[in-house]
Amino acid sequence: MTQLGLFTEQEAGPAGLRHTDHFIEPATEQALIGRIAALPLQRFQFGAFEGNRRVASFGYRYDYALQRLTEADPIPDWLSPIAHRVEAWAGLPEGSVRQVLCTEYEVGVGIGWHRDKPHFDKVLGLSLGAPCKFRFRRRSGDKWQRHTIEAQPRSLYLMDGEARSQWEHSIPPVEARRYSVTFRTMKRA
Repeated sequence: MTQLGLFTEQEAGPAGLRHTDHFIEPATEQALIGRIAALPLQRFQFGAFEGNRRVASFGYRYDYALQRLTEADPIPDWLSPIAHRVEAWAGLPEGSVRQVLCTEYEVGVGIGWHRDKPHFDKVLGLSLGAPCKFRFRRRSGDKWQRHTIEAQPRSLYLMDGEARSQWEHSIPPVEARRYSVTFRTMKRA
């Protein structure tokens, strides 16, 4: 007798999305939060608009006024060990991460539907401080396919393939202060 699965393949999530809980230890999380909170975080600027989340970019940053990547401060030494662990988990060669974005989300702050800029290839994110819903959607005819993961503190996700190129993602307003560190590889020319 064949037993039907409770979830369909669609509900398994976008192809190219990987996620793991407990990627780092609580003490490492607290140290990272302390380092990020001490950064000169600035409100996210996109064109004439200003986002509510506060960020610091390293390696590169996307300048919306110039509509291109510009160089940013080098990736700090305190982020290098975590970047190497992220690369190893994703099966990437050491040094693949070329851009890092540290973000602070105050209570009530989220991020709308978007895809990361096409200059970047793989996108990995480390969730810190508080959980959030990490939502995905893509148009399918006149409807939307949707998927949500619960990004717990200290969890890590990878967006590659279809998850990166065909699906948008967003985070609804968070209920407690949350930090994230986004690690990006560069698209080959």
